[in-house]
Order: sequence, then structure tokens, then C-alpha cells
Amino acid sequence: MTSEKFTFAGHAGHMLAARLDMPNGTPRAVALFAHCFTCSKEIVAARRLASGLADNGIAVLRFDFTGLGHSEGAFETTTFSSNVADLRAAAAELDRRGLTPTLLIGHSLGGAAVLRAAPDMPSIKGVVTIGAPADPGHVTHNFGAALASIAEHGVAEVQLGGRPLNIGQGFVDDVAAANLQPALAKLNAALLVLHAPRDHVVGIENAGEIFLGAKHPKSFVTLDDADHLLSKPADAAYAVDVITTWSRRYLPAPVGTQAAKAPEGTLRVTETSPDSFAQTIQVGDHTMIADEPVKVGGTNTGPTPYGLVSAGLGACTSMTIRMYARRKGWPVDGISVDVDHGKCHASDSKAGDKIDCFTRTIHLTGDLDEEQKARLLEIADKCPVHKTLERTNEVVTKLG
Repeated sequence: MTSEKFTFAGHAGHMLAARLDMPNGTPRAVALFAHCFTCSKEIVAARRLASGLADNGIAVLRFDFTGLGHSEGAFETTTFSSNVADLRAAAAELDRRGLTPTLLIGHSLGGAAVLRAAPDMPSIKGVVTIGAPADPGHVTHNFGAALASIAEHGVAEVQLGGRPLNIGQGFVDDVAAANLQPALAKLNAALLVLHAPRDHVVGIENAGEIFLGAKHPKSFVTLDDADHLLSKPADAAYAVDVITTWSRRYLPAPVGTQAAKAPEGTLRVTETSPDSFAQTIQVGDHTMIADEPVKVGGTNTGPTPYGLVSAGLGACTSMTIRMYARRKGWPVDGISVDVDHGKCHASDSKAGDKIDCFTRTIHLTGDLDEEQKARLLEIADKCPVHKTLERTNEVVTKLG
């Protein structure tokens, strides 16, 4: 991953500080990230999310809104609407750099901002909110007694997150009047709502309102016991995994990497970029990604080729057991198969030759006796992929 700092002009001409985190090779998608209210692009959650997504092939631009972090301007003159305008300016800067954004990600009030901005950005194919309020006016409960002072003087100092900030009446009026429902109704992109049930800053009911207000395709994933700022590394990592997996279904491949649809019955593999190992796999109507780990020069956007071989063995094993158990009417409540791949010495070799070894560990749940379990273990060996791997095979190669 590489990271570039630069500035661009915001909604009012002030120079806004930005950081662009780029994956190795051609990015498979470009995301624009909006941070939480009064936060900055360098908040821990933003750094972890951007770094994790870049490691998974997604370029991420994060920036400081006007008057915050290292950006120019006075925060007390900004509004929720000006934040949305800054988002549009950031998208235009990405477009100027040849990195047209296809994904918007917003944290807290930044989530409300991306929902408001998305309908006016035709390039956006996916929107992600993290702990976002359904009503932007929700933030004014943080102002407490200062609301009266803001109304009287037009601006007042408010303690937020342990630091003083000047809030203007224009912000209070604008955020109070903001209504996300029209934007949700016009949203022409897939939506992913991430929210923690124990979020004490923005309650989980907000996620429900956002989800219900949007049209399909939409998804909701709980962040379990995460706090509002995703301060635990594991919570940020989980969010990265969910966003990465979810986005593959809705974001197009990078320009120049879309392969023509393969003929029926043919699996087609096409590299996503000459600069990386990532491969797009087409199997009928299904698309997958294969890659290599970062430590060997890949971008870790998908399983390795051997991982896919192991996946085929595990899936076929589970299906074969299920078919047999279903036919017998046996009480198999659940099946999972662990597959480990490595090299081992060939039993019939005197020269110490090594062969590929796949070790399966089959987990069965249900009221099964020992005889039934033993029989299902035998059935696992009848899995067609198992038989293919154990046979001597031939691969014919030719130029297309």
C-alpha cells in the first residue's frame, strides 16, 4: 500500500487536507470516506478502515472537512450541507485524477452525509454507513446548554470529545432541517448499513430507519459489541472484511479488466492488472476473485489458487455427505469441513519426492451414532472432487 498526501479546493475555496491510500497494482474500486462529526481523516477508525481496504484492492480517499484537522476554513461557518458539498468536491478531485469513485463510506454524521450526496453522484454503485444517524439533527443533543448561547450570539463554544469547538447557528439550523428520506428514496446504489447494537452515541434504531427507508439492494450487518468509534482493532478489521466481501457483488471490475462472458460450460480467468496477481474468475453467472498474499507480492483480494482447490474439495465433501444423509433420512443437523493443504512425502517414493496432501477434518452435528458417523466418513471419500484429485489427470494446454 502507498499513501499520498495532497490538498484540493473545498466547497468555499478553502484548501482541504486529504490522504489517498492506494493498493499495490490497479485498484479494483475507489472509495471516498467521510469521517464522523468534528473528527478528522486521521481518527483511528478511519486509518484502520482505509489501510485495510487498500490491502484488499480498494483505493480510499479520506479528507478533513472545512475547518477540521489540517484543512483551512472556520468550522463555525460550516453546515451539514457544506460537508456534503465538500464530499462532492472530493469526488471531483478523484475524477480529475482518473480515479472516479464507485463507493461512498461514511462514519457517524459522515454516514448521513454520504447518503445525502450519493443520489447526485452517478458513478457511485455502493454506499456504506457505519453508526450513522437517520436524522442528522441527532448531533445537536451533544450541544446541551450551549444551544441557548448559540441562538443568542450566533456562535458559541461547545465541548466535544474533550476539546472546544465553535458551533454556529447556521449549522444548528441546517442540520435540524436535514431530511435523509428523500435521498434514501432516490438512492440508485446498493446500500450496506453497519451498526453496533450497543452504540451509545447513535442508537441502533437509526440503522433500522435508514435500512427501511432505502430500496433494494440493501444489507444490514451488526457490529456486535463494537463502540461508536470502532476503537478496537478487531472491530475495524471485521468492518473491512464485510465491506470488501459485500462490495465485490456491486462494484464493477477496473476499467480494462472486464472480460467477455465465457462460453457456457467454460470457466474463464482474467487478470485484473499486469501489476498484480489478482484474477477475476467467471463461472457462468458467478464472479470470484483469486489472488496471492501481500507477503509474496499479491494484494490479498481473494483466496489463493490452492485455496480455491481446497475449497472445491471441502464443498464437494459437504455436499456428498448431505446428499447421502438426506437419502437415508439421518439426523445430520450441520456439516462443516476443514481442509489443510501442504506437501508430504510420497509413500511409494524412495527418492524423498513430495506430493500435495489435503487433510480433511469433517465436523458433524446431530443425533448420530458411531456407526452412522463411520459410514458418513466413508461416503466423504466418494466425493467426486476427491476422486479427481487422487486420480492421475491430464491438462491439455493450447493457445486461444
